[in-house]
Amino acid sequence: MARVLVADDDPFMRGSLLDALHDDGHDGEGFASAREALEAHDERSFDLVITDLKMPGMNGIELLDQIRLRDAQLPVLLITAHGTVETAVQAMKRGASDYILKPFGAEELRLLVGKAIEHRRLLGENEALKRELKRRSDDRPFLGESAAIRAVRERITAVCRSDATILIRGETGTGKELVARSIHYGSPRAERPFLCVNCAALSAGLLESELFGHERGAFTGADRARSGRFEMAEGGSLLLDEVSEIDNGLQAKLLRVLQEKEFERVGSSKTKRADVRVIATTNRDLEQEVRIGRFREDLYFRLNIVPIDVPPLRERKEDIALLADHFLEQAIRRSGRKPGRFSEKSRRELLSYHWPGNVRELENLIERAALLSLGEEIDVDGLRAEGVAAPPIDAGRLRGMALEDVERLLIADTLRLFGGHQKKTAASLGIGVRTLRDKIKKWDLYAARREAVTV
Repeated sequence: MARVLVADDDPFMRGSLLDALHDDGHDGEGFASAREALEAHDERSFDLVITDLKMPGMNGIELLDQIRLRDAQLPVLLITAHGTVETAVQAMKRGASDYILKPFGAEELRLLVGKAIEHRRLLGENEALKRELKRRSDDRPFLGESAAIRAVRERITAVCRSDATILIRGETGTGKELVARSIHYGSPRAERPFLCVNCAALSAGLLESELFGHERGAFTGADRARSGRFEMAEGGSLLLDEVSEIDNGLQAKLLRVLQEKEFERVGSSKTKRADVRVIATTNRDLEQEVRIGRFREDLYFRLNIVPIDVPPLRERKEDIALLADHFLEQAIRRSGRKPGRFSEKSRRELLSYHWPGNVRELENLIERAALLSLGEEIDVDGLRAEGVAAPPIDAGRLRGMALEDVERLLIADTLRLFGGHQKKTAASLGIGVRTLRDKIKKWDLYAARREAVTV
């Protein structure tokens, strides 16, 4: 539901507009003059303004100018007659969102109102996302002094000013999204949206709608048109997280966007242009995925214009102390607890651990340690394996086993550890969700959850 301000000196037209808005579930408030409407705007918030172009005293153009001075993002829909269409077009150049020509029907009004409200929602969402992502970038700088991380930073500096498609490769938890944000905020697109889509979290149908949007009635439940992420990220950057999980059919549509810079919403034949920089991440070997036919070779080459490999934490151990101190400082600030420091034993523990969950595991562990340690010294002992790493397996059980059987055993045990939660299991094992699902189906591992694993 939206709050709509209606300004029209014709009581019949004003009443008809308010009735149509109410029938569509909106909350409309009508005024007989632009002056009264402006006073109402100054007193309370609205999501949309609908105003007649010709009114005595202050006209619709003057009302538009006054609203623009107060709220540059509030959509204004002008009602005009045939003789004033040119004036309405000029008003759009001054900031009106659209105009509607008398006489008009309820369906035409519904479409324009829905479009304007959706645009307002997207603008607000984009601003909120920009603020949140900027805050996260400030809170989580890409820290590290190891040679591997310096090489990553040099690659970021080299590519951020271009519009080249970037493929960021690395294990789960290494900071691939942080690299993507660094590229965006170092680019000329920094003031435009940076949006992220987790390709592994949605089915093929939902992911297509999420990326490209849909029209009203395109599928069951599509009660109104909706913009997709390519539209929402216009002029900015779109991060395709876990791009390897995209369905083969949708891969062809993504390839077209990358090649032709155009797409269609689901349920529409109207082609839209996309000025969006695409950054993709993967924790899988895409060349291997291409060889076995699960990923299009042409899409791989289009994504892999500039590859960036993010090293696992175990290969940059000289950065652990720096990262740990930073995460501790942030955790103390967020929790409001008294300042603390790591014990010498904790520092040794942090440096000796192999960190299968990488930087994300380190951050989560230190968050827990800061909350659970009561004294000035922060103790990480006993906290490492709480819900992050895959379960330990007795090496004696593995002797004489085929590698495939070892893999089946580890996956089954990890599924049991996480209660069958596939996303957590895949993250723990460092594989994609789709790969995990394939292996569950291959070995019937749901049954294995209910029984002791025997090999």
